[in-house]
Amino acid sequence: MSERIVVITGANGGLGSFVTRRFLANGDTVVGASRSIQQSDFPDDRFVAITTDFFDVASVQNLADQTITRFGRIDVVVHVVGGFAGGKPLHETGEQTWSQMLDQNLNAAFHVVRAVIPHMRKAGAGRFIAVGSHAAERPLANLGAYVVSKAALVTLIKTLALENADCGVLANAVLPGTMDTPANRTAMPSADFKKWVPPADVAEVIFWLAGDLAGQLNGAAIPVNGREP
Repeated sequence: MSERIVVITGANGGLGSFVTRRFLANGDTVVGASRSIQQSDFPDDRFVAITTDFFDVASVQNLADQTITRFGRIDVVVHVVGGFAGGKPLHETGEQTWSQMLDQNLNAAFHVVRAVIPHMRKAGAGRFIAVGSHAAERPLANLGAYVVSKAALVTLIKTLALENADCGVLANAVLPGTMDTPANRTAMPSADFKKWVPPADVAEVIFWLAGDLAGQLNGAAIPVNGREP
């Protein structure tokens, strides 16, 4: 499980930072991608920062091309990039919110899939792990755009798993409940934080999915929702 080349999208975000540090602690080389990321974000010789706009196909392709040129392979992709918006019923949801959620939670993942999967297929091995949401399996009123986009992400991952199982590429999704991040505490200050999921625990599940013990798991959507119903 050491010395893998791991591409992490949203590598310096609320969850991505935990994921990045977990793989670096294992001795893996991490290519961290985000719209705003710097080498100094993770002071480790095995960390490489590549600024990437996940809504721009050429930018995502550049991420894959730079990684292949420098390291020759991509062993693991952890797609953490996503977003949240909502608060209105579907019939009052604006086009901007609907498009924003599809872009952040589905289209960005699709762009990454198209850029990296050909390299994994050529190598005959690889892991693609996407971070969804527990809401993908438990729709919530007034969050339609978010829930639909996350449910579509799960379907994308399940399809990816079916299409690539014969060439050694495994794809799975992790579906966290509400995570205990500074942003969520600020947004929901009256919530019971004890019921929320620690990001480090989600990172540990992701790390496990990338390892040998998860070698027979493909097309799964694993809820990590702690004490939430």
